[in-house]
Amino acid sequence: MQPTTMPCAEQTADYLSFRLGGLDYGLPYGRVRELRPFRELDRFSSEGALLHGVAVSRGMIIPIVDMRAAFGLSNQAPDPQLDVIILQLSSCVMGMLVDEVGDIVSLGNGNIHPLPGLGTVEADYLIGLGLAAGRRLILLDIDRLMAIRPTHPVQAA
Repeated sequence: MQPTTMPCAEQTADYLSFRLGGLDYGLPYGRVRELRPFRELDRFSSEGALLHGVAVSRGMIIPIVDMRAAFGLSNQAPDPQLDVIILQLSSCVMGMLVDEVGDIVSLGNGNIHPLPGLGTVEADYLIGLGLAAGRRLILLDIDRLMAIRPTHPVQAA
């Protein structure tokens, strides 16, 4: 008897979409611990260029990174209307300040493409370009992105 092979379904992964500097990004939804409006976080500590301070959320002290400053997009004080994505990274819990949180997008491997024109840019934190229903998301490896300790802003995609 011949073994039968069934075409396997394409694997999909869920990404949380968010906006930053007019571009749409996505990060693996499994890394998201919670979403909070910036104005609702109890903040303390001095603010730095990238580390916007430290917040307390559910009894846990969490560093908040201003992704706008990290990508060199803004030196302005954060607007209370901004959103914070609290992430469970491999090594710690950290928050990232973004312009706006979107929705959850499911992408199959066939919908993720290499980013064109990267050249020699040091961007190992970029997974690729996700395409779904006419939308384009720049997909991030959030562990690699948050591990970067640059002296200058990282390259925005």
